[in-house]
Amino acid sequence: MKKDKRKDLTIAGISALPELNQKYKSMLTHINNTMPSIKKTSSNFYKSHSQFMNVMLDVTSITPIRSIKHTLAEINKTKLALVENHLKLQENNILIKKREKLLEDTNLDLLQREHIELKIFKLKVNNANTLDFIQGAIRKLSFFTTQYKSLLKVLNKKDITEQEYEEEEVKYHIMTCMKQALNSARSRNGLIDEGNLIYLFDMGINSAVAQKEIFSYLERENEMMKNNENPTHEMTMLWLENCAELFKKDSVKFADRRGFQLLDKKSLSTLNEDLEKEE
Repeated sequence: MKKDKRKDLTIAGISALPELNQKYKSMLTHINNTMPSIKKTSSNFYKSHSQFMNVMLDVTSITPIRSIKHTLAEINKTKLALVENHLKLQENNILIKKREKLLEDTNLDLLQREHIELKIFKLKVNNANTLDFIQGAIRKLSFFTTQYKSLLKVLNKKDITEQEYEEEEVKYHIMTCMKQALNSARSRNGLIDEGNLIYLFDMGINSAVAQKEIFSYLERENEMMKNNENPTHEMTMLWLENCAELFKKDSVKFADRRGFQLLDKKSLSTLNEDLEKEE
């Protein structure tokens, strides 16, 4: 089994099968000749999603700190997969060395030697496949590290405290609920769906007032289109941010009424004061 980087190990092994007739060997030659190009192009896709999909469809959080949370979750998930595959690769390399050492035994009969060589071959094929996914994971990890730094730059921060995360949650949930309510209203003659009405109630927001805000926004869009103007996504984002400001105190009032504290600083690992001390 000579090492040849131009050939696929599996295809080369199958081509050597004596049971295979010439017709199929010709097909395998055709496949093997194109394999370097296939491998090179395939390397672009050894990751779960494209960069566009990662940013626009996987991390869909509407506020920056929530986006950081989801970005860090992707980083941790990818890092765990990377570590797992790295350990698998190392373990396989040790097994290959151990089996190569077994081949030094001159007392092995031909069948035993062939069986050990087959096990080594199998480990090398597994290693080649594992390496492809390791390289894809490295690219994904690098991409999300860039996004993490980019998000911090937008916030003009070196780090995020747990207090900042907790304080932004009010804004995140109001904006998310109103985003969903607006999108559902577009196909329901301007009416909020039941799920988001419950979401609003659970946050202490009067759904009639929220409905009024949605009617008002949709009317504004319709008026613009009557005047041959196109509403923009940025316009929607600004409206959502205004909704967050309008309703943010309602959640505090509802939590107080039920006897809860929305923010308990004693139970946080990092506070805003921690960042101020570091600066």
